[in-house]
Amino acid sequence: LSFYKKLATAKNDAQIDALQEEIVDRFGKPPEQAQTLIDVHRLRILAKSYGVAKVDSGAEVTHITFTPHAPVELAKIIELVQKNKYIKLAGNDKLRIERECEKPKHRSLLVREILQKLGHPLKPKALA
Repeated sequence: LSFYKKLATAKNDAQIDALQEEIVDRFGKPPEQAQTLIDVHRLRILAKSYGVAKVDSGAEVTHITFTPHAPVELAKIIELVQKNKYIKLAGNDKLRIERECEKPKHRSLLVREILQKLGHPLKPKALA
């Protein structure tokens, strides 16, 4: 429970790396489910920097919902949708990704890949 609390309150990859090292030192290589939990928390930190409010991911469809005024260039989102037939706009603040991903690990990698294709998040000054 203490490890889960530390993981949930981690604010950057360095803190997650340190916690993962501690877990491996004490218990050995974590099982796949534990590694997935760690990967999801890494993704949560990355997604927050892009203004992602929510990710709903299933075996066939993933939705990425952005906060209002997310620090992402609109042109990058449009370019992403135009270049990838499996990505669609679903309203003003949501992307719908229609790609089959059975394992949670692959879903996490898919969301990470999509966010990285949007480029670096904008700095607060650039939003105005």
